[in-house]
Amino acid sequence: MQLKGFIFFFIIILALTGCSKGESVGSESIEDGLSVTFENPDNEQKFEIIHAYQLFNPFYEESKNIPKDEHLDLYKSSIIDPVYDKCFKDGEYEFLAESILNEEPKNRIAIQDVIKKINFTSTNDAIKDALIKSSNLLPSEKETTVCVFPTNDNSTLMFTAGSGKIIVLYNRNYSSDIIKAGIAHEYHHSVWTEKHHTNDSFTVLDNLVFEGKAVMFEKTVFPSINITQIDETFRPDQWAKIEGDLSNTDDTRALLILRGSKEGFPKQYGYSEGYKMVQAYLDVNPDATVEEWTGKSADEIFEEGNYQANYQ
Repeated sequence: MQLKGFIFFFIIILALTGCSKGESVGSESIEDGLSVTFENPDNEQKFEIIHAYQLFNPFYEESKNIPKDEHLDLYKSSIIDPVYDKCFKDGEYEFLAESILNEEPKNRIAIQDVIKKINFTSTNDAIKDALIKSSNLLPSEKETTVCVFPTNDNSTLMFTAGSGKIIVLYNRNYSSDIIKAGIAHEYHHSVWTEKHHTNDSFTVLDNLVFEGKAVMFEKTVFPSINITQIDETFRPDQWAKIEGDLSNTDDTRALLILRGSKEGFPKQYGYSEGYKMVQAYLDVNPDATVEEWTGKSADEIFEEGNYQANYQ
């Protein structure tokens, strides 16, 4: 299934390969404090965390000495090029990174302020914890790389650029809980993409269940963390607005339903509704494993959970 136009909830050294210069810390290998590699001791699944934000201050310093019209080329050569292969190359949803890849970051002062707030150790530990716990529930055959970029945009937390490629957009409101829940959410997108992605059109229902599965996984991995809010109430007035759109492949319509809008739907309406669809399926199939319900199609989730009955 092909996804277009969505940001899913919701980085490094000049060479990313080789560990001969790294410092071994338990099962971790740290290269120059920028790239951290480790594996899950239970299943040997491999991971890498790339702290791309550490490349921004050197970029800003160097950019002071060149004309403004050369800043974008410098940004690409000093920040994007070194991390491109690990973070974006061949990603099924690389188009989601268009602004990161091809636009010079705006508001230098705000971004540098965000960078000051990023604690390397606590950020690394939160990501590592989420990856290991997520992979224990839903193993992957691919190495998963998490790339951490700074941003002054608080509207998007993270997205999946493709299977094994998670992008963290660290903003000033981040916390350990946000990192853990977000990584678990995006890890599910990553593994689903690895195992089930096709080039078929993605309907509104596909999008609702796609996000609903990730929210369910996020809350299964970290049941005590409540980042994605769920409205448990079934609201016929809202459902009537989307019922006829379930088979619609219009990306704009799907995004409006997912995120909500002041004119039409409550905030994160589609995430909440998608989660309830997955919950309805699990109510009927309580013994289904994470791998089993992850592999179910959106139609199967919807129909086997008899979700429509909640609005009759």
